[in-house]
This record gives sequence, C-alpha cells and structure tokens, in this order.
Amino acid sequence: MPIQSVDHPAAPQAEQARQLYLLHALADALDLRELHQLRYWAQGPLQAVLPHAVLACIRLGSDGEPLRIECLHGGVATSALTDALCDPVRGLAMAAQRLWRRRDDVPLLLHQGSVERHYEAAQLLRRLAALGLHDALAHGTPTLPGGSTFFLLCGLPHRPSLREAGDLRVLLPALHLALQRICVAGAQRGPVVRALSPREAEVLHWLREGKSNDEIGQILGISGLTVKNHLQRLYKLLGVSNRAHAVARSDALALSATAIQSISKSGRN
Repeated sequence: MPIQSVDHPAAPQAEQARQLYLLHALADALDLRELHQLRYWAQGPLQAVLPHAVLACIRLGSDGEPLRIECLHGGVATSALTDALCDPVRGLAMAAQRLWRRRDDVPLLLHQGSVERHYEAAQLLRRLAALGLHDALAHGTPTLPGGSTFFLLCGLPHRPSLREAGDLRVLLPALHLALQRICVAGAQRGPVVRALSPREAEVLHWLREGKSNDEIGQILGISGLTVKNHLQRLYKLLGVSNRAHAVARSDALALSATAIQSISKSGRN
C-alpha cells in the first residue's frame, strides 16, 4: 500500500510557539526596574526568543557618548571579558554601536558571510571570536532628547537570521525603556558613603580617559595589581560592578573630570 504524504504540523506549531515566547518576553519586560531583573529576564524570556551567550547594553547621552555599559552573562563573566566588551573607548560593544550607526537604523547581523567585503565588520567579528563569542546581532534606538540605547547579543548558537533581526526590532522599545528605568533608578540612589581619596580620584580620572590598569599604573608609578585594588574599592564605593559603570556613576553623581582632578591634586600638595 503506497504511503500518502501529509503536511507536517511542526512548522506552524514552532512559529506559534515563537510568537508566544516573544509576547511573553515583551510582557515581562514591562516590570524591569533593576539590573538583576534585567539579567534574569535576559537569561529567561529573552533567551527563549534570541539565544545568546552575552548581552551588552549601552545607554548613550544626547551627544552620543556612552553613559553606562552593562555586560549580562549567563555565567560568571571574567574581568577580561567585561573590559573587552564594555570599555567605553576600546570596547567591542561601542565598536558595534559605531558600526551600526552607519547602517540607516537597521539591525546589525554579524557572521562570516556578512562581513567578507567589510573590513571593519570583519575585524569586529574576529575580536568577538577571540573571546569565544562568534555570531552576533545588534540594534539600537536613534538619537533621542533623553538619550539613546544600543543592545548587542553575541555568542549566538547559529548564524543570525532576518527573522531574529525582526524579533529584536520588536523587542527594542521594551529594552530601551527597561534600561532607561534602570539607569534612572540608579542615579536616584543616595550619594556615596564617603569622599574619594586623592589616589582613588587619580585612578578614576585616568579610568575616564580610557586607560588600562597597566597604563594607569605606569602613569601613577604603582603596580597594575595596586590599581586593580583601588578599582575594587571604587566599585564598592560607587555601587557598581565594572569600569564603564564606574564612569557613568561618577557622571550621575556630578563627579566632573575637573572636580576629580582637583581632589587628586589636593592630595599631592
């Protein structure tokens, strides 16, 4: 007896499940007001829609300068990974944002087939691959009076598709509002518990200039390990977890570059 072919219902069911996951992610994003909530959401509802290893989130001012950069990792992100992604000057997240900004407000898909004729994109993909993060997908908001945002999902399990780029477009307003709420909540928290020491002010000054630990150590005549210890105290004092967030937090607390330099100079006099 010949076998009759029938339409397989798996494809429609998979599409229906994808749409439900997308709606679930959008609904849950409405309640995100703290960084730890965003981290759990990224590893839960967002992961179901757009699987990824690391999510880098950037909040930019109206002048396009980064105010805060967060690296959300499913496990424990090393300081090397966080610095490579989130450094406000040399970081891969900002490099991706600059590349995306020149693409007429369309999502950025980074994979081997998409970068063969684009040197800057190919270089970015190689730097991501060196961290074990291969394919990537990114999108952001245009420049807005209250600032813009940008999101980079990297370490994808497969080449990003146009459908996934469309899903990121749909999720972008929710991501933007969530990050804005988180940043505003952080800025409204109380002041630091004590003033910066002159040495901490020096370290923070050079941190804002985009210097590495070793470069700061050479400038100040101290070891890179000592710089790292000062940074750990700075992070605790400012209530942050990485270099980019420390710079953004100092901005939120109105610790201007001039004021920081004044503190450091007063300690040397």
